[in-house]
Amino acid sequence: MATESRDITEATETDRELTMSRAMVEAIAWEMRENEEVFYMGEDVADYGGIFSSTTGLLDEFGRDRVMDVPISETAFLGAAVGAAQAGMRPIAELMFVDFFGVAMDQIYNNMAKNTYMSGGSFSVPMVLTTAVGGTYNDAGQHSQTLYGTFAHLPGMKVVVPSTAYDAKGLMHSAIRDDDPVVYMFHKRLMGLGWMPSPTGPKTPVPEEDYTIPFGEADIKRHGNDVTVVTLGLHVHRSLEAASQLEDDGIDAEVIDLRTLVPLDTETVLDSVRKTGKLLVVDEDYQSFGVTGEIIARAAEGALDDLSAVKRLAIPDVPIPYARSLEDEVNPSTDKIAAAIRELHE
Repeated sequence: MATESRDITEATETDRELTMSRAMVEAIAWEMRENEEVFYMGEDVADYGGIFSSTTGLLDEFGRDRVMDVPISETAFLGAAVGAAQAGMRPIAELMFVDFFGVAMDQIYNNMAKNTYMSGGSFSVPMVLTTAVGGTYNDAGQHSQTLYGTFAHLPGMKVVVPSTAYDAKGLMHSAIRDDDPVVYMFHKRLMGLGWMPSPTGPKTPVPEEDYTIPFGEADIKRHGNDVTVVTLGLHVHRSLEAASQLEDDGIDAEVIDLRTLVPLDTETVLDSVRKTGKLLVVDEDYQSFGVTGEIIARAAEGALDDLSAVKRLAIPDVPIPYARSLEDEVNPSTDKIAAAIRELHE
């Protein structure tokens, strides 16, 4: 079930606001101080601090033995992380772009995700695979995908997609402490980078102390009675903006941030659909065989009698274009989300 605005309300008790990247780093540093078995490895994560600021400041505190730049060989360093995890350490391995998963998929899916099962449970693989996802900045078809659905489709991995700094910190603490492999997918546009401005929303109050957010608990970011909008990542904020625009027209949309795909909080989606009767699923992944279809299928299986109308918005089944106008056309925008909500409400 959802942890609704309770957690967010608790976060607002502090005036300290962080970007999503700083919140992630704060959680990682806390875990590294508490547990010497936690270390970070990846391309450009040491001196550079991660090209999306995912590790800024960690090298200065923990040194090169625990914050390691690696050669450009995803198969090698992800395999090393799997081995370290099986030996009792808790590695965090960064795949710079999720688009690069193909060269290391054997290590990810056949080893990281399956080795606990294949060993009959004789060892676990407590590692976190962090990776940058998403487009909106004209980096073309090999650096702009999200691929949430690809990882969620394959059993053996938990899949985490934060949309705010508060969620990013709590979910990172949970990921590092988990005894199973976790794929932690952060959207570049939400990280708070100077060269890639974030929308309003990802920068939130964040408590200084450590806290966890349980996996499988969606967050109702906006309560409403007319249409249910289910989404994740960047499109949480685009959906909230669309819902706000429609208020003056008397349309009251509920926005659910899934936060994790594996495990998936189906009950929160069903509860909302039973209330509104109308469902819109918004996703930056490809439309076919993806998250949108899965959410709609679960809604139909669990609340068909209450469901009167359904729509989905996702990337069409084409490579992400390089040209800005074309990329904007394929990526669900705030205006497209608002139009879809309005159509469902009619």
